[in-house]
Amino acid sequence: MWYRIIIEKGEDFGYVSHCPAIPGCHSQGETIEEAIENIKDAIKGCLEALDKDLMVKPKNSNEIFMEIAI
Repeated sequence: MWYRIIIEKGEDFGYVSHCPAIPGCHSQGETIEEAIENIKDAIKGCLEALDKDLMVKPKNSNEIFMEIAI
């Protein structure tokens, strides 16, 4: 999946990166390249946290939950 990011020069040092599609998803780096790599990690972490927060719990022992790749 593709995510649009914003990179801007930091006030004190380096660069700050944001992913507008995921509120609160920010990172930084000393270089633009480092800021890009760090925001990738931040996006992955945010998505994992969101997935766990939104995960539906089984209502009874007859339900089976699993993940599949498409």
